[in-house]
Amino acid sequence: MTDTGRPDRERGSAAELLGDWRAAERDTVAATTAASIAALTLTAASAAEEAAAEAEAAASAAMDAATRAKGAAEHAKKAAAHASEAAQMASRAAMGDKARADRSVETAEHAQETARDRFHDAEGQGFPKE
Repeated sequence: MTDTGRPDRERGSAAELLGDWRAAERDTVAATTAASIAALTLTAASAAEEAAAEAEAAASAAMDAATRAKGAAEHAKKAAAHASEAAQMASRAAMGDKARADRSVETAEHAQETARDRFHDAEGQGFPKE
């Protein structure tokens, strides 16, 4: 028996006790390392969750923007169609105006020729005295 009142076999040899102590130290280091890794993993998972939430919000905002852009494009397309129709109408009206103006020029030129010819005829016959 030993002074603690236990038999030597229960206490174990110095080599066994030292081996147990070293094994317990290794287990403590491994557990501490595992706890650190778990904490880092939790931090990474938390950051990934935040990033996913932000990505979801950005995707939602992009979807809203795309929807609004589509609506604006549809309005622009309608406005362009109306502008095109108005331009075609204006073009047809301008063609009519041009034809009328051309006829007016012909009429004015004819009137000018007639007036010139009358002047020259009167000039050749002598102008009336009145």
